[in-house]
Amino acid sequence: QVELVESGGELVQAGGSLRLSCAASGRIYSSTFMAWFRQVPGKEREFVAGIRWGVGNTYYADAVKGRFTISRVSAENTVYLQMSNLKTDDTAVYYCAADRGGYSRMSSTFDYWGQGTQVTVSS
Repeated sequence: QVELVESGGELVQAGGSLRLSCAASGRIYSSTFMAWFRQVPGKEREFVAGIRWGVGNTYYADAVKGRFTISRVSAENTVYLQMSNLKTDDTAVYYCAADRGGYSRMSSTFDYWGQGTQVTVSS
């Protein structure tokens, strides 16, 4: 069993930066794929960024490529999402998720989810 707890969401102005954290409790295997998703009311949850826990390969949605960076600190069992040059379209609830089966961009395959953290970008 894995528990994920996100933090770091807040109100920020467009063009600003923010770092989200996801602390995981329980065993994270090297084959686990950790990801950040986001969701706004009335829309489906969408993939933002992901990282292979073992080798550290990273993956990004086109909308955030070049602005967001995902990383992990294995010793801390923590995943980070550094967000820069934020836009109003980035406003959403951001969720951390873990997929024991490896790489995926589909929310339906993920086994564990955090409670979400609100990011609001003002113009």
